Amino acid sequence: MSPKIAEVIEADTASFVAQCYELYELPPLGALVKTGDIYGIVCHAETAGMEPGRKPIARGRDEASEAAVYESSPQLLKLLRSEFTASAVGYQDGNKIYQYLPPQPARIHGFIYLCQPDEVKEFSKNFGFLNILINAALTAPTEELIAAALRQMSGVQEDSHAFLVAAGKELANLLSNDFIKLKNILGRLKIK
Repeated sequence: MSPKIAEVIEADTASFVAQCYELYELPPLGALVKTGDIYGIVCHAETAGMEPGRKPIARGRDEASEAAVYESSPQLLKLLRSEFTASAVGYQDGNKIYQYLPPQPARIHGFIYLCQPDEVKEFSKNFGFLNILINAALTAPTEELIAAALRQMSGVQEDSHAFLVAAGKELANLLSNDFIKLKNILGRLKIK
């Protein structure tokens, strides 16, 4: 199992928000993560001040590098936070993975792990999660998120081209009435 990267700070049945333990150590857009028995796909990330409504101020005018800003103001590491939102796309019950919304939301303070290649391969044997993402209320554009998730998943497949072609066929079925969205997603897949 990979090391824990974050902790759930907010959750509902459709998504969960997690605060990273390390500033700027965010999983990439479209990455598959897991908390308890719930799988999520990272759909939004941000780094901001700890206090809502209080924005960080520029501090680097007299510094030679970004690292120097943090060296001269070490308190910044305690005043800033990196967090991400994951769209819930499935859950595990025993040895079976179900690609639909979990029966319960993720637990607050539940640890978040970035899924390892074997777990991503197992999860991506089925494309049921695509329908969840197509219909989810997301801050990121749906096309961008789906393409990012499929690119992430294709990177761990034995045959990434065959995986992307199969995903494209599934998307063609799901988006048969929305050619523009389908075209936008397929155009972002980097199928060679």
